[in-house]
Parts: sequence; C-alpha cells; structure tokens
Amino acid sequence: MPTPVSVFGADLDPDIRRFIRETGAAYGDHPPFDSLTPEEMRAVCEIVRAPWRQGGPVMARTEDFDLDGMRVRLLDPTPSREPKPALVYIHGGGWMLFSIDTHDRLVREYAARAGVIVIAMDYSYAPAAKFPVALDQVVETVRWAHDRAATLGIDPDRIAIGGDSVGGNMSVAAALKLRDAGDGGLLKGLMLHYGAFDDDSAPEDHIRYGGEGYMLSSAEMVMFWENYLTDDTERQNPLAVPMRADVSGLPPAFFTIPECDVLHGQSVAMAEKFRAAGVPARSEIYQGASHSFLEAMSISPLAERAIAEGADWLKTQFARQGVSA
Repeated sequence: MPTPVSVFGADLDPDIRRFIRETGAAYGDHPPFDSLTPEEMRAVCEIVRAPWRQGGPVMARTEDFDLDGMRVRLLDPTPSREPKPALVYIHGGGWMLFSIDTHDRLVREYAARAGVIVIAMDYSYAPAAKFPVALDQVVETVRWAHDRAATLGIDPDRIAIGGDSVGGNMSVAAALKLRDAGDGGLLKGLMLHYGAFDDDSAPEDHIRYGGEGYMLSSAEMVMFWENYLTDDTERQNPLAVPMRADVSGLPPAFFTIPECDVLHGQSVAMAEKFRAAGVPARSEIYQGASHSFLEAMSISPLAERAIAEGADWLKTQFARQGVSA
C-alpha cells in the first residue's frame, strides 16, 4: 500500500475543514484510540459526536424497539398515520463504532425532508461479532419492517435501505441477499453515502486522502476490515466485499460521493458497476467534501445540499412506485 501523504488544507471546503478540526480536537481530549478497548472507543465516539446530533427536525413519533436484543428506532416526521414510505438506515463506524444516537440528527433530516419513516438500527459490533452477523441483522430488520408494516405505519411496497460508510456496504449486501433469496422486490431503492464497497482503495486515494486531516485514514480502514472479517478468504465473498458482486437486479441507487475521501474511487467504481449491470444509479460528487461530511449539516451548506439532494431522490423514487411520498 502506498504511504499516505497528508495534504490538509486547500482542497477541503472551509466548513468541512472546520468540522474535521473541531472533531479532531474533541478526540484529542481523550486517550489515543490504540490504547482503548473497543467499548472505550465507542464511549468516546458518543461524547465527541454528541454536539453534531443536536437541533434539526422534531419528529411526531419516535419509538425504540428490541429486535432479538438489537435496538431499533422508528422516526416518523408527521402525525398522519396514513402509511408512509420507509428508509431502513444503517449507520457507519467501521462495523465497530457509532450508533443510532450519533446519527440521530442525520436520520431525522432524511425523515423530515423525504417525508418517510426512518428505521434506524444498532447492529452487533466487531470484533466481537464478525461477518456476517451484522449483515444478517440488517436483513432481519428489513424483513421486520416489511412484515410489521401495518402496525408501524409503513407502506410495505415502498421500503428503501441506505447508510453511510460500512452502512453503505451492508445496504448493498443486504439487497444482494434479499435478491438471491427471491425477495429483491422488498427494496425499492438504495441510498449509499461514501460506502466501503471494496477492501482496498485506489492508490491515488490512499496517497492523497489516506493520511491525517481527511476524517478517515487508510490505516483505520485496514483496522476495520481486519476486525470485521474472520480470515482473508472472506475478502472474496461478495456479501462482505460488494465490489466483487454481480449487482444486476438490484434496486436503483443514489451515491453520495465526497471528493476528498480515501473511499472516493470505490463509490465511483460501484456506481459505474451498477450502470453497467443495467441498474439505474445517480452519483453526485461533492467537491471539497470529506468522509462523514453529512454530519456537518449544522454548519455546512455543502452537507445540507447533499442531504437535500438525497432526500429529493428518495421522494422521487418512491413516487415512481405509484403514490407520492
């Protein structure tokens, strides 16, 4: 792997640069991650991310459920109990970190802007839970949302899935599992934000964006993959590494692609793979954006625009199912 080069500065949007610096400073108030247990890492992340989840839309209904020991949260933006489309959202964090709490503001924004119920879930964390435990939980959550649609206020014919980083990975993998089980029709769309679709990045992405200053480093991704997989043979499994999959027959997708991200090329390549397989795919590259930039929505017009464009795409996708969202 090429040695990452840190070039922190000119290519980043100023508000995104501020987000990275303030987040980095907050992490600096705690012991280095390499001295912490995974549980301690997660506790620090909850503290550091707390300011970025504040504010935003107020939900008419928020309910937490226990799904076989897994926390699942339903967020409904309006008081109407007419069935609404739903987005099952899978948070990122390298299969090890973050939660539905760290991503609370983001999912509320999508609920309010797209007029959908969001089902957010906390899957089991690596390294205690290896592939495919979390993926199986994602599939279980989709099936649960569909099967309980009537009581949850969901239109069972208009369910999409999405997520950021490894949440994008598992969104595609869940769609593959459902397709191969003959249940591909359960999902009507994929919202994929800076996804970890491959187990390595393009050399140019490592060199330019894999060092300090761009929110996600090459070294972190190596750690995440090593903690998620049991052994290297699983790197050939398309459910673990979706870039190796046949994606034909998957639902249409929206790709949110930051320019300044070590995973940049993966999203570009995956969007091209979708289109080559005949799957409609819209990809938007956000100049000056970094990994995780959507969480900066409270200070960044660029993040706000990206969220709005994704929500508009989702509304349009659901409207194509025959009823406006």
